[in-house]
Amino acid sequence: MNTFAADELSAEVLLRCWVREARIPVPTGGPMRLAFPATGVTVEVDIDAWSAVGWHRFGPIYPLALPHANRRSGAPKNKGFGRPAGDEIEPDSAWTAESWLPPAAPPPLDAATLATLIAREAGGGVPAVADLVSRVVDSSRRIATHLSHGTSQGETRFLWAEKALVAGHPFHPAPKARQGWTDEEARTYSPELDGSFQLHWWSVAPTIAAHDSADADPAPALIAKLLGGELPRGATPNSILIPAHPWQSQQLRQRPEIRTLMEQGLLANLGPHGKPWHATSSLRTVYRPDARYMLKLPLAMHITNSKRENLYKELLRGVEVRRMLDAGLAKSIAAAHPGFGIVGDPAWIAAGTGAPGLDVILRENPFGPMDRVYCVAAFTDLGYGPSRNGHLRENLLADIIVGSAERTGSRPAEAVLDWFTRYMEAVILPILWLDSAHGIMLEAHHQNTLVVLDPNGLPEGGRYRDNQGYYFRESAVPHLADFAPRPGEDSDSVAADALVDERLTYYVGVNNLIGMIGALGATALVEERQLLRRAREVLARFAAGRQAAGRAHRVTEALLDRPTLPCKANLLTRVAGLDELVGPLETQSVYVQIPNPLAVP
Repeated sequence: MNTFAADELSAEVLLRCWVREARIPVPTGGPMRLAFPATGVTVEVDIDAWSAVGWHRFGPIYPLALPHANRRSGAPKNKGFGRPAGDEIEPDSAWTAESWLPPAAPPPLDAATLATLIAREAGGGVPAVADLVSRVVDSSRRIATHLSHGTSQGETRFLWAEKALVAGHPFHPAPKARQGWTDEEARTYSPELDGSFQLHWWSVAPTIAAHDSADADPAPALIAKLLGGELPRGATPNSILIPAHPWQSQQLRQRPEIRTLMEQGLLANLGPHGKPWHATSSLRTVYRPDARYMLKLPLAMHITNSKRENLYKELLRGVEVRRMLDAGLAKSIAAAHPGFGIVGDPAWIAAGTGAPGLDVILRENPFGPMDRVYCVAAFTDLGYGPSRNGHLRENLLADIIVGSAERTGSRPAEAVLDWFTRYMEAVILPILWLDSAHGIMLEAHHQNTLVVLDPNGLPEGGRYRDNQGYYFRESAVPHLADFAPRPGEDSDSVAADALVDERLTYYVGVNNLIGMIGALGATALVEERQLLRRAREVLARFAAGRQAAGRAHRVTEALLDRPTLPCKANLLTRVAGLDELVGPLETQSVYVQIPNPLAVP
């Protein structure tokens, strides 16, 4: 059952991506027909639920026309089923009624077949088609395993939510693809399967080690404190140590540059050591409830749109932003939005430029075991809720809101609107304000965003995490010099204002805000139009306040007024074979324009 559910879920996500990225109008009544001229196939699909924000739910996808489907040996070449007219029979054929019977109705398309049709239609050649199909199949297989596993367990609320992303991004064609992992490795390293593991440790010669820290202690000392005095075998108190993901260690040992450094005595693989760590929703950031820091580890695996090894500029970026926070930026944020904060990345250590893939970023772990903090992506994961095969899964977001309604005495629809308003005030508005007031953009998509809930289950705060996703407006650089010398210069964090407008509109407006409207609407507790109206009201108040302060905010005004909005096209990005961490920021992914559901028609 879970294999079928995972495949239908994967096919539905593919179709949802294609409808959005190809700007296909969705009919409000009756089935939808889609033609794929590149392959000569037309499909038909029932719309289970139409969404103004693109969170459509579809039924099974059936082919209506398959190329050469009406040809058999000795059968007529054209014109469908049944006995043909005499001039349509091939002269030398031995056709009989028994040899040309109407075929049975075709089964619904599986996710792999649909991926093939879409990739061909999007202009992909054989390598692009093969790549997309292999990722889709791998992702679907992983989702089936996650569904079979059931609800994950967590030692803290934070860890429990990190494990709750069963199906992943609702607008990505292969959100759970993990090509390169065996099933056994997946069981050990996957948060959805409650995996935990020891880290592998490397000793690095001081002559090649590189590190930086915005903390009072240097990075090697912070790493030593995490170990608590229990050193890996072969290490000494003076060793410079770097932890690595065990799967990454296997990859590193196969790299010629790493083997050379080991032969020269500059690197030593010390093997597994210490208490087990838990992978979070990103797979490569690991967590231990009793540790002061989380660890962001490189992982030479393509996850969603990128190979997830840390870039040097990202190491610098996290420490730079932490120093800016310490220099007064954190106080400014707290004064304007007391419930919002940035989870800092205050230190890093690497085995030098000659050993890429062997480094670690230290991320603050500010959450206690009883803190009600959740990764937002756990609320928007479509692996929850009812599936079409009748299997009912838990809906985390609905459960929280219904519980909040019971505790506060509200009707469910009112509780949803209250929850959503508080979410905007706790998460969305602080991020828009940070750009408006300081020219700092955060790539705050759902997986990078955390929400803090009060005892009634209502949002009371937000957090942002991810050293990759900081960008400084070019026009704001003189102002940001108050917080850091040469802001963004070494970390490659300065971006043109127009590009910041585009990316912030997508990440915070389309992905986060409109995505949350889709997730709340999918609970069936409230209509999307009510959520859209409430979002406009909150954004309009924020825009009016910024205008009154003389700091009009173009992104907020675009969300309110523009007929279309920029949207990252994850499906087309995959067909194009792009890696979002390679090349100029402007061309790392494909963007399209989609209708703006927030704008008044």
